[in-house]
Amino acid sequence: MTLEQMKARLEVLLEARFSGVRTVSYEGKRVEYESAADLARAIADLERRIAKAEGRGRSRVIKTYAVKDL
Repeated sequence: MTLEQMKARLEVLLEARFSGVRTVSYEGKRVEYESAADLARAIADLERRIAKAEGRGRSRVIKTYAVKDL
């Protein structure tokens, strides 16, 4: 799936979520989600995939500290 396709699907899912609908259609397919939580998981998964494709995945943070022995 291309980045543009993922963004288009995310837009459809977000519109469905904000309108209170649990059924979405895209590319001739119809998907019905069991609950709002399932829809939220699908949205989170797509957002994670888009971030990874754009290179905005998890970044590593290194914290340094010094200790002075007495």
